[in-house]
Amino acid sequence: FGSSPALESKRAGHSRSPRLPLSFAKMDSNAPKLAKVEKVLGRTGSRGGVIQVRVQFMYETSPELAGRSLIRNVKGPIREGDILALLETEREARRLR
Repeated sequence: FGSSPALESKRAGHSRSPRLPLSFAKMDSNAPKLAKVEKVLGRTGSRGGVIQVRVQFMYETSPELAGRSLIRNVKGPIREGDILALLETEREARRLR
């Protein structure tokens, strides 16, 4: 297959703007906020497929939320020390019974 020179330059990365480190990038309000798992509280859901965890927000992606902690429900394997990328930071999960 023949390629045009314009297509070749795009593939080589010539037309893209340079990538900036996260600290210099414009912070997007829709960007995921990073939170570290402090403690695994237990399993929930009708078949135990959801794990309830306490997370603490990290300073790097959300200085305004740094240090704040929430209880969240996580589907899939998780352990203490893991880092979650949360799209929504206002809602908190109900406690296990």
